Amino acid sequence: MKRKLEIAIISDVHLGTYGCHAKELLSYLESISVDTLILNGDFIDIWQFRKRYFPKEHMAVIQCILRMAARGTRVYYITGNHDDALRRYSDFSSGNIYLRDHLILQLKGETYWIFHGDIFDLSVKISPLVAKLGGKGYDYLILFNRLVNKIRTSLGMHKMSFTKKIKEQVKKAVKFISDFEETAINIAASNDYDYVICGHIHQPQIKTVECKGKTVTYLNSGDWIENLTALEYQQDKWSLHEFSEADYRHWQGKEPSLAPREINLPEGIMVALSR
Repeated sequence: MKRKLEIAIISDVHLGTYGCHAKELLSYLESISVDTLILNGDFIDIWQFRKRYFPKEHMAVIQCILRMAARGTRVYYITGNHDDALRRYSDFSSGNIYLRDHLILQLKGETYWIFHGDIFDLSVKISPLVAKLGGKGYDYLILFNRLVNKIRTSLGMHKMSFTKKIKEQVKKAVKFISDFEETAINIAASNDYDYVICGHIHQPQIKTVECKGKTVTYLNSGDWIENLTALEYQQDKWSLHEFSEADYRHWQGKEPSLAPREINLPEGIMVALSR
């Protein structure tokens, strides 16, 4: 049986890169029945997009989401910095698929501000070239990390994440994450939002704080590169779901479907992806 959810939010999938855990994400998506699915930025990594590398697992994720939309799931694609080429098509809608730069939701009398979060990142705003070069370095680090982990697991050792260790040990990275969260919470409080939901920094989080005399809940959906996490809403409660291979290994007793199917994307979006 599929798990029933009202809302699921994923971000920073980075389809089209070596670090993307597309097969794991596909297992997760095929295990849920959700009313609203929000892709909160960097779903397709247009910065790193290359025609020679887009495996069938990556295409299968797109096909799965299109099937979900066809069956009634509302799918909101919120643009991020790695898929910013799609921002020229913001406010596009087709059936149950909506392309937006941000989203304001009313839920149980409370206001939600949902956006990717790259507007706070000066490296993206001031020097896009440097940010893109950094993205390539990050992608190669993830690829090297996977090779090392294959060797470690073959020797009976546990996996390790280079990027997590770097973030934990580099004070500037820790401060950036803290400043990012604080900025999002402050702006949310100033605009009388009850919740602010972001991605971008690959740090899953749920916390409630008092700011400017208002209670604000900050949520971050994490990513599908390092943490493999999603935000889930059901029965008036938010939770962080972390993918565990053991939990999905025997789901419905089969591997996720990777069979190719014909899909149709809007012409403008196909042009953006091909550049």
